[in-house]
Amino acid sequence: MRILVLHNLYQQRGGEDAVVEAETALLRAGGHDVRIEKVHNDQIVGFASKAKAFANAAYDAGRYCWMQDILQDYPADIVHIHNFFPLLTPAVHAASTDMGVPVVQSLHNFRITCANAMLLRDGQICEKCVGGNKLWGVYHRCYRGSLPGSLAVVNMQIRAQRESSWFRHVHRFIALTEFGKNKFVRAGLPADRIVVKPNFLSMGAPVPREPRSGGLFVGRLSEEKGAHLLIEAWRHLPDVGLTIAGDGPERKRLEATAPANIRFLGQVDPAEVAREMARAAFLVIPSICYEGFPMTVVEAFSRELPILASRIGALAEIVTSGANGDLFEPGRPDSIVEAVRRFLSEASYGPRLGAGALRSYLSLYTSERNLKQLETIYAEAIEQRAADMAANNV
Repeated sequence: MRILVLHNLYQQRGGEDAVVEAETALLRAGGHDVRIEKVHNDQIVGFASKAKAFANAAYDAGRYCWMQDILQDYPADIVHIHNFFPLLTPAVHAASTDMGVPVVQSLHNFRITCANAMLLRDGQICEKCVGGNKLWGVYHRCYRGSLPGSLAVVNMQIRAQRESSWFRHVHRFIALTEFGKNKFVRAGLPADRIVVKPNFLSMGAPVPREPRSGGLFVGRLSEEKGAHLLIEAWRHLPDVGLTIAGDGPERKRLEATAPANIRFLGQVDPAEVAREMARAAFLVIPSICYEGFPMTVVEAFSRELPILASRIGALAEIVTSGANGDLFEPGRPDSIVEAVRRFLSEASYGPRLGAGALRSYLSLYTSERNLKQLETIYAEAIEQRAADMAANNV
């Protein structure tokens, strides 16, 4: 199969970029012909380029022509789009269907319905725009606190809704979890075109086992990730170590207030993350926002590392208490303390959950399973495109 992959890279590399690279490599290893086209937000430099990007975010006619040229040069069987904001725009979806090529859209975040993409405002869950008035996103300046930026995102959302773009130009959406799918259905996407496919991870190189002890946090040190809750919780866990791997705007404040049993590593490479996972007794994810599908979850499961996570959004779907980890109430340090003490109360509990974590990985998150899922989704998109054309007598 000839597959054209499109992705708008962010200014800072993130999980979506890693997923795009991993899926592309997986498809090629599976025998498919894959061409990937990327644009980068680094192109947006200065006022003029920023104003142009915002003005064209809803639909860029030049990008429509760009897409047609690519498809003439590379007659794809399927177009798989990841992030399209702000440079690719929904014009690439329209150009693909106008050229007769089925489109698959991965939904890595909630940008289609939420200006800040996280359904989070002022540190609290906010779903005002999910199936509601998108202008709340402008009123609250939800895109990075910027009025022009928020207008650009909301204009894209409203235009796509008005023109039924997602129904007319996307044949399959990929949601990462059932939780995510339900939110997108509420936002107006067609339920029968949304397929749930989680992220995956190829089994990493074995890491020498060490005696497991303490907790591990891996992620960005920003408010929505909840690391500040760990600082408070670990004041009540003086005999339990915690390692924090990651960087972000909250790091200095967290380091200044952390008790002595917390160790900060800063930003570390994947090999060091793997070594820390081999040492830790559990991974802790205290997010107060709706996560998409953190890759650290899949890696932890693949390394027999149980997860203690907030009972919120997709995390409550991925982590099953007593099977591959445990859940605590979001935003509550006391609930984190209870979960850690429960985890440590029985010597066999951690290894039992670790075995369950590995079972979760092997049954749901392997590359072999993911390849089959992608191939099935592409086949369904091709069938959907044919059905749409027949229904419209095209």
